[in-house]
Amino acid sequence: MSLVLPSEIVVERFVPTARAMLAGALDERGFTQQEIADRIGVTQAAVSNLVNGNVAVEERFSEDPRMEATIERIADGFAADRMDGVDAMAELLALVEAFEDRGPICAVHEDEMPALEGLGCDLCVQGPDSEVLAERDVLASVRRAARLLAGTDGMAEHVPNVGTNVGMALPDAADGTDVAAIPGRIYRMRGNVEVPANPEFGASEHVAETILAARSVDADARAALNVATSDDLLAAASERGIEPLEFDPGYEDRREHLREAMADRGEVPAVLYHRGAFGIEPVTFVLGRTAVEAAELAVELATGADGGHER
Repeated sequence: MSLVLPSEIVVERFVPTARAMLAGALDERGFTQQEIADRIGVTQAAVSNLVNGNVAVEERFSEDPRMEATIERIADGFAADRMDGVDAMAELLALVEAFEDRGPICAVHEDEMPALEGLGCDLCVQGPDSEVLAERDVLASVRRAARLLAGTDGMAEHVPNVGTNVGMALPDAADGTDVAAIPGRIYRMRGNVEVPANPEFGASEHVAETILAARSVDADARAALNVATSDDLLAAASERGIEPLEFDPGYEDRREHLREAMADRGEVPAVLYHRGAFGIEPVTFVLGRTAVEAAELAVELATGADGGHER
């Protein structure tokens, strides 16, 4: 029996197909061949072959709607400067996982290794440790959320002086070390939102305690970010049917105070806020099931508050 590893299918079939499709998509968007080469990690000469159709592609991959959508999303992200190579890699790795779960990678693998046919093989999806996968998904969501905030015009106006952070908890989070956020916080500089580092677990105290308080009431509320409190932002929330919940600005026992306030409401609202106190800047928390969901709502509220728009 011939031995062919799934990773060989990924390297020899998936990667060339993805690069050819992405090169073509970037070429359509006006990127030069050198710019394309810099984005996808090949030489300019290789790009010429890719965009001219001189590289074989696997049609079972290229014609899959999921791959088409992923390539378009990455190309749009590169064109709008909302994605970098790490973001693109995360998108493609997620696609590989999907394709390995009884998908086209399995079909190609069975062709290359006929002994697998009819076995209902699921070794690829059983292999990775579930905890590692959960951590990776959380980190990816926080990273995308931070880049969404940084890529939205006008968002800097909603960053408080103490900075913004966005965090997301693991499904079974017990304390702040199970919540990923941006080390050093996200800050405002020259009218732009700056993200100083990639997310890490245990990087935020205040966002983490807000998430943990919310999870104690609703386990699906796993993410939050903070922005500056403003009447316009709160009004934008109300206009969208969200009833913001005001809470005490004090730091002492805040997690318990938040939990009690949400329990009294009988739900976890999407927007929590306080008006500040002596030495404490007014802050609003926007919550969601994922960091991306929370960031999307924050952008929507900011857009409603001041007419901001995504770059």
